Amino acid sequence: MTPKVELHLHLEGAAPPAFIRGLAREKSIDIAGIFDEAGNYSYRDFWHFIEVYAAVSSTLKSPEDYRRLTTAVLEESAASGVVYTEMFLSPEFCGENDVGAWAEYLHAMREAADQAERDMGVVTRGIVTCIRHLGPDRAKGAVRCAAETAGKFITGFGIAGDERAGKLADFVWSFDCAREAGLGLTAHAGEWNGPQEVRDALALGVSRVGHGVRAIEDPGLVDELAERGTVLEVCPGSNVALGVYPSWQAHPIAKLHDRGVKVTVSTDDPPFFHTTMAHEFDRLAETFDWDEGVFATLNQTAIEAAFCDAATRDTILKKLEAPA
Repeated sequence: MTPKVELHLHLEGAAPPAFIRGLAREKSIDIAGIFDEAGNYSYRDFWHFIEVYAAVSSTLKSPEDYRRLTTAVLEESAASGVVYTEMFLSPEFCGENDVGAWAEYLHAMREAADQAERDMGVVTRGIVTCIRHLGPDRAKGAVRCAAETAGKFITGFGIAGDERAGKLADFVWSFDCAREAGLGLTAHAGEWNGPQEVRDALALGVSRVGHGVRAIEDPGLVDELAERGTVLEVCPGSNVALGVYPSWQAHPIAKLHDRGVKVTVSTDDPPFFHTTMAHEFDRLAETFDWDEGVFATLNQTAIEAAFCDAATRDTILKKLEAPA
């Protein structure tokens, strides 16, 4: 299987439904309403998706729960040929932004990630995210957790959540703090809001934009992204499943790529969207007639943009270049 690099994966959003159902049973938590008859996650639209995501997260109560979750998620990633992944981790869910509690959760997740690297060959790094719709004050708590634990494993900071809430400019303090701590910067933008949202993300000084696909609506912005070398963490299956675009054929990833924008491919919240990294690659090949050369470029772009040290990058590059 072709080795793959993934830069945009929400840990809680990647939780297999069976894992969450089992955890809910153990804790006598009633979340039956978030599943359909087949046992998959069920939601009506993006904003209901956020509510279901919160329900999933409500079953995760301890560092041990997150240890088990990290293992389950990385097993799924490894099965798709992922050799390097960056997970979005939120101190909001892991200790309510308390640095001491966050450190305990982080220790458990890192132990699971280290074991997965030894057993499955998938290297993991963590990107701390604040939650946009909880506001800039809560974000300050999240970035303090990130800054206090920045290092080999926690290597980035970003923002996720509802794009309708507030403005990215409200979060300048948190992004400045993360930059001072030496963390790589990314921001969800241009998924639901239009091109101006991507421009607002660039104003925060990010090197990557989560999604960013609405940039296609502004040719000047597309040229600017290409010139800057800004990397887009594109999640086509997510965008189609949530209705940002009506079909794979309508998705702008190929147009962005053809215009010289650095695009990468990720799954976002894979079980919610019935996808995997292998499925994303297969659908892109079918839809846009992309060959192995294109996917090699995407992987190269991803690892060059990854928030990791040079030694890790070189190790992953060797895996990508190894004969299949």
